[in-house]
Amino acid sequence: MIIKTKKYQLPKNTYVKIALTNLVKKQWWYIFGPILFGCIAIFLPEYKWWFIVTAIIAVVGYILFWAIQFTGVTQLPQNQIMFDKLTYEIDSRQVLIKLNPKQGSQIQWNMVVAAEKTKDAYLLIINKAQIIHLPFKIFNSDNDIRFMDSILKRKEYIK
Repeated sequence: MIIKTKKYQLPKNTYVKIALTNLVKKQWWYIFGPILFGCIAIFLPEYKWWFIVTAIIAVVGYILFWAIQFTGVTQLPQNQIMFDKLTYEIDSRQVLIKLNPKQGSQIQWNMVVAAEKTKDAYLLIINKAQIIHLPFKIFNSDNDIRFMDSILKRKEYIK
């Protein structure tokens, strides 16, 4: 069985939000470095504000750096395909991304690093900057959603 979806265009601001959320979920523990640096202020009270401000700037700077990177991805011509109106054909072998009936590309399931089911969409993560966002509204029926669930469970991406 093949799941065929309706045309869908990923909004650029949704992409940036999803990519940043994904990054924070994977790298949340990076915040311990600046926290430890800020804790030095306990031992050196005369320089307290300098250490705390530096720690805050480091965290905000890191998040801002990645926000700029992900926003830049939306502007590059080679990544423009991610933000075009696309249809998807999904089966147990691959995800076929179609720009039109004659043009498209395939992504094998082994290229998908992780998958996630949110309250309103499926998220297939290829790498840090490439994602496939499949909202439930693009599926033609509830059977397609259930079949997508079973594929992701069989591939052990979701439980």
